[in-house]
Amino acid sequence: MVKNDNILALATPSGVGAISLIRISGPESISIVNNIFHGSENIKLIDQEPNKVQLGYIIDNDTTIDKVLITVFKNPKSYTGEDLVEISCHGSTFIQESIIQLLLKFDCRVAKPGEFTMRSFLNGKMDLGQAESVADLISSNSEASHRLAMNQMRGGFKKDINDLRTELVNFASLIELELDFSQEDVEFANMKELNKLLDKIVLNLKKLIDSFKTGNVIKNGLPIAIVGEPNTGKSTLLNTLLNEDRAIVSSIAGTTRDTIEDQININGVNCRFIDTAGIRSTDDEIESIGIERTFKKMGESEIIIFIIDYSILDKAKLDYYIKYLGGIQDKFPKTKLITILNKKDIKAETSIVDLQKFNPIEISAKNKTNIQSLKDEISDYIKNLTNQINNSTISNSRHYDLLNKTFEEIHKVKLSIANQISSDLLAIDIKQAIYYLGELTGEISNDEILGNIFSKFCIGK
Repeated sequence: MVKNDNILALATPSGVGAISLIRISGPESISIVNNIFHGSENIKLIDQEPNKVQLGYIIDNDTTIDKVLITVFKNPKSYTGEDLVEISCHGSTFIQESIIQLLLKFDCRVAKPGEFTMRSFLNGKMDLGQAESVADLISSNSEASHRLAMNQMRGGFKKDINDLRTELVNFASLIELELDFSQEDVEFANMKELNKLLDKIVLNLKKLIDSFKTGNVIKNGLPIAIVGEPNTGKSTLLNTLLNEDRAIVSSIAGTTRDTIEDQININGVNCRFIDTAGIRSTDDEIESIGIERTFKKMGESEIIIFIIDYSILDKAKLDYYIKYLGGIQDKFPKTKLITILNKKDIKAETSIVDLQKFNPIEISAKNKTNIQSLKDEISDYIKNLTNQINNSTISNSRHYDLLNKTFEEIHKVKLSIANQISSDLLAIDIKQAIYYLGELTGEISNDEILGNIFSKFCIGK
């Protein structure tokens, strides 16, 4: 696991910049930096007031490397819970490397990815969920994903999980007590009360599990599939939304043979627009593969934008589309369907009254006419989505997996009670649920799990 040694890392991106930050954490970190630092105030770093900055020079023998600012954080009031020093130097790569190499001459090594945050977790500065949210915060690239990560950093659903776990531990203790007195025929655990508790846990778990759909979309971007028959203007619409020529536009049907993705930010949420191959019957093997991928992307999307060519719309096609759109709604009931009538500037005279139940939006992707109405429709969906963000919203797939495992164990306990299964078997399932909840917050962990989690962090965090 983590040794009680001294680690260092460049905490700012490598390369040339105005300022760079080098971090050193560990029991001798202050004295190590003191060996190479000459402060303008002639105060030894060990005597420097915590959380205060001192100006001075990094010197290697008689050579001045740089003029720097040094901040000292003393344990336990630091990010890692250990003595920690931050060196703010100029952003020259030569200066960065010179200071790092100088520090490595002492009892210090380069930190592994996420090792600073791992030490913070192991020293009780944050739970595992909060530690994981640090990586999410660093990688957040939208207002909504930032808000989600900040909620988790502030504790998120930690209290809810701890409360549920505590109540389960109490009941497990009572059941164990019953087993100890099994010869006495004494009942300590009230099964009616346990059932009530399990119902409450199921409700809370389901709420957390269901929130993953929202959290995952906000974290990774809102997938929006643009689908329709060939030459309806799918690629033109993608280019118009992105305001660049991202997809090839041609009058030749079947130009798009694979999915093309790009994203823009709408209302603080990254939207991943996916231009798909036109849906039609074809003998072309490559185009057929593209069409298969279209249906796959439809199933993975939060919004499906279905485009109809308004210029060639007749009664037969209208009847076909009404049936087809109904089929999409039946197949993807939880996916928002937006119907687009494209090429309104050269629209046919066919009545679209029967299509009104799908609330079609008339646009011209080529002329960029009424595109704002489409964006407004997407914006309304995003507003509803972001309104669902709260402290209990989860976005981490590891948390989602553990919550589902806990849910399964609780379900087993409920079945066991209903079937009057013996208390010793009941206790096994309760203990397993307790284990999964503890693994979620990090109260129960092992080297392999922690190593996997923190290896995904950047070095210096």
